[in-house]
Amino acid sequence: MYLIVGLGNPSREYQNTRHNIGFDAVDVLADAAGIKINNAKFKSLYGTGYLDSQKVVLLKPQTFMNLSGEAVRAAVDFYKIDVDEELIVVCDDINLSVGKLRIREKGSAGGHNGLKNIIAHTGTEGFTRVKMGVGEKPAQWDLADWVLGHFDSEDRKLVDESCQNAVSAIRLMIAGETDKAMNLYNAKKEKKPKPPREDKKAEAAEKKEVSEEIAEIAEKKTEE
Repeated sequence: MYLIVGLGNPSREYQNTRHNIGFDAVDVLADAAGIKINNAKFKSLYGTGYLDSQKVVLLKPQTFMNLSGEAVRAAVDFYKIDVDEELIVVCDDINLSVGKLRIREKGSAGGHNGLKNIIAHTGTEGFTRVKMGVGEKPAQWDLADWVLGHFDSEDRKLVDESCQNAVSAIRLMIAGETDKAMNLYNAKKEKKPKPPREDKKAEAAEKKEVSEEIAEIAEKKTEE
């Protein structure tokens, strides 16, 4: 059995926000599997069923993001889930461009409060997570305002596509093909242009200075 958790915040005001992309992906997964997420327990909404012949529990914690671990731990204990092998968490990631995915079999919270709380309550960083890009916070934005903000129509299309990709990746993962899922769907790291080296800067400045001197000499000769 797999416990698949989408992270987000409850209540209508947070629907379709960047922080709720985990909820969105699990809803798409539920539709694909024909599972209704309409049971209330574990401080969550949840549903059980089968995805490609594999029994799954789909969970949407209702604790608010920062306390997600309370809900996850309750479900883990009830279903006797092996956290390192049978838990998959889907969440937002501001370090990924909108529409991009990154699957990790283990790792730190990376500053994500939901993951941080799950690690605290389960006592391990060894669970698998599917990180979904929501875009980097603009310099003038407060982080909370950014993650609790809504996608524009163009980004929403990318998010819908990434939810479908997340479902495809999860199907591979529960079939024991996590490496294949990572190879197919993990976003390649975007290389940022390196600043010019100091010696290159000095060389360019020197060339500019020489050019200016030549131009000045040529101008004087013209005047003579």
